[in-house]
Amino acid sequence: MKTDVIMQALEAKHPGEKEYLQAVREVLLSVEEVYNQHPEFEKAKIIERIVEPDRILTFRVPWVDDKGEVQVNLGYRVQFNNAIGPYKGGVRFHPSVTLSILKFLGFEQTFKNALTTLPMGGAKGGSDFAPRGKSDAEIMRFCQSWMLEAHKILGPDMDVPAGDIGVGGREVGYLYGMYKKLTHECTGTMTGKGREFGGSILRPEATGYGACYYLKHMLDDQGLDIKGKTIAVSGFGNVAWGAVQKATQLGAKVVTISGPDGYIYDPEGISGEKNEYMLELRASGNDIVAPYAERYPNSQFFPGKKPWEVKVDIAMPCATQNELNEEDAKMLVANGVQCVAEVSNMGCTAEAIDYFIEHRTPFGPGKAVNSGGVATSGLEMTQNAMHIYWTAEEVDQKLHQIMSDVHEQCVKYGRQPDGFINYVKGANIAGFMKVANAMLQQGVC
Repeated sequence: MKTDVIMQALEAKHPGEKEYLQAVREVLLSVEEVYNQHPEFEKAKIIERIVEPDRILTFRVPWVDDKGEVQVNLGYRVQFNNAIGPYKGGVRFHPSVTLSILKFLGFEQTFKNALTTLPMGGAKGGSDFAPRGKSDAEIMRFCQSWMLEAHKILGPDMDVPAGDIGVGGREVGYLYGMYKKLTHECTGTMTGKGREFGGSILRPEATGYGACYYLKHMLDDQGLDIKGKTIAVSGFGNVAWGAVQKATQLGAKVVTISGPDGYIYDPEGISGEKNEYMLELRASGNDIVAPYAERYPNSQFFPGKKPWEVKVDIAMPCATQNELNEEDAKMLVANGVQCVAEVSNMGCTAEAIDYFIEHRTPFGPGKAVNSGGVATSGLEMTQNAMHIYWTAEEVDQKLHQIMSDVHEQCVKYGRQPDGFINYVKGANIAGFMKVANAMLQQGVC
């Protein structure tokens, strides 16, 4: 395999899809060496097949706002790869949604799901619809219209969507309600549901919790303890909230959160009622973190800046793609950061990742670090299929084990001769080998 040749062909075929092309290049560079050791992969054209989605559904989503005016958005479902199980991946409602972003997320999801050890393929979906500022009735009508088209390719053993940015418990409820009405089925076709109708306990916290469990394994491998460490977190939504809560429980001190308006630095640590206040900030609908400094005067707000300039032991980007660039990476390394755990999907630019690896700073990629979210969704699918309910302790125990297994796979394929663990390479190879071998055994299809 020659990565540059394949990328040139993809760039010609999909011009301008920068997020998707960035994700594909990262994986291909990581797996090139091992791929070339398997001529059977080349013969079956595994790479050429694995980088293209199985299918893409694009559709219009008409809905009526509270003024009685008709609005139209675009809807998508990208079913990327189901070699190891039914398609699984979130639905994102945000004005920034494009086909490139959903293809990158679906591609990443394929390998992330493979790492969990659960039988789930990769997919992603969504719309350029903005829930912020809309009434419950408007959101319900939009969700029902989206599902009216998407339900045709969904099902418990076919494709199981979940929530993502802009799609929380409320939206999942509306989407599932319409799916149930259209199909006459009460099945586990969506995850992130309310507990009253099949949802799994701990699902809102799972991504942040799992990220902290993975981080703890990374630190353990270096002979370090998470207790007493200072952590910079970006974002202030569900993922950041779960990460802050669990990191604090494990004995660390989280000193930053951020939003589009800037970041908060709280030297006393963000815990207890401060952690719960993050949910109030998110629920306010203003998408800003500045009010935190007004409520807690011992903290500081830095408008228009990112938290990576703060001197901390650990960095955990929890917001969105490419939020941490090479300049940010240089500041973190210069300030002595001991570990970086990427909780957001592709939260760091390729240049930032290269800088961390070049300077031997342990870096956990999002597809491994944040896999606890989809893993818990997989557990919800299992509970729905078996018509049973697990306690918080049972779910948390299973999540612990899954994150340990994910870390172990990354170490297996990522440990270098000098002992340094290239987690990016390890995660990409581990996920790729599972999917590639499954594709090989199923023939050309």
